[in-house]
Amino acid sequence: MTALARPSDSSLAPAAGELLLATTDVVPGYRVTKVLGLVRGNTVRVRHVGADILAGLRGLIGGEVNEYTAMLAQSREQALDRLRSEALARGANAVVGMRITTSTVMQAAAEILAYGTAVVLTADPPPAG
Repeated sequence: MTALARPSDSSLAPAAGELLLATTDVVPGYRVTKVLGLVRGNTVRVRHVGADILAGLRGLIGGEVNEYTAMLAQSREQALDRLRSEALARGANAVVGMRITTSTVMQAAAEILAYGTAVVLTADPPPAG
């Protein structure tokens, strides 16, 4: 993912296919010219028995459970990829108010949900003067 061009750059909007993800509701130097609605991406992951055994052993001695860390990182990226796909399909160049949440679906299974508002951003014109 590439960043939006700064308003001081010659381009007034991101190139086609670029998408800005912002946890804020506004992006300094840009204005929302079209609101396209809620977009989301999610995934549900189940723990692996082998990883559970390693986690149990690591729980005895302490430390990070690398297997779970990797699984959750992959899950977050998959949820974000799905959010990006939905936003781009709607014609957005940004998602504002983006959040990621997790919840337990059943024992040993968790859902990762990424959501936000798909918008079209346009760079503010440079100040006159």
